[in-house]
Amino acid sequence: MYHAFAARPRSHTAAACAGALLLAAAAAAPVSGAPPARSYFPHAVAAGAQPLPFSDAVRSGDTLYLAGHLGIDPHTGDAAADSTIEARLVMEALKHTVEAGGLQMDDLVSVTVYCTDLRLFEAFNAVYRSYFHDGHYPVRAFIGVAQLLRGARFEVSGIAVAPRPDVHH
Repeated sequence: MYHAFAARPRSHTAAACAGALLLAAAAAAPVSGAPPARSYFPHAVAAGAQPLPFSDAVRSGDTLYLAGHLGIDPHTGDAAADSTIEARLVMEALKHTVEAGGLQMDDLVSVTVYCTDLRLFEAFNAVYRSYFHDGHYPVRAFIGVAQLLRGARFEVSGIAVAPRPDVHH
C-alpha cells in the first residue's frame, strides 16, 4: 500500500509538521481584546487557613470544569447529618460554582457523583432532579466509593458548556 506521507523526503515532512504546528498555535492564540483563555475559581477556605491546592472550577473558553464538591454543613464544617440535606447542600455548592462561572445548571453536560452508600441512589436522585428543567439531564455516573473527605456521603463534579446563541435545546 502506498502512503503519500511516507514518500516525502524528511525535510518536506519536517517543514509540513512545523507549518501545521504554527497554524495550530496561531488559531489557539487569543484575539486582541478577547477575555483570558482561562479563568480560575479558587476554593474558599476559612480566614487564616492554608489554601488548598485546587480550584473549585476552571473555565476554558465555553467550557467550565468543576472540581468535586461536598455537601458541607456551614455550622459544623462537616457533612450534614441527614443524607437528604447533604444532597441538597452538595447540589447548592455545585450550583453556586456553576453560576460563578457564568453558566446555569442546565448547561452541565456531564456529572460524576461519588457516594459512600449506594442505597442512597433514589434519595439523591429526588434532590438532583429538582436542579434541572424539562427533563434535560446531563450524562452522569453514580459511583460507589468506600470513603469521602470530612465524612461526606456524596461528592459531585462536572463539566458545563455555555450554549451557543443560535442553538436551541
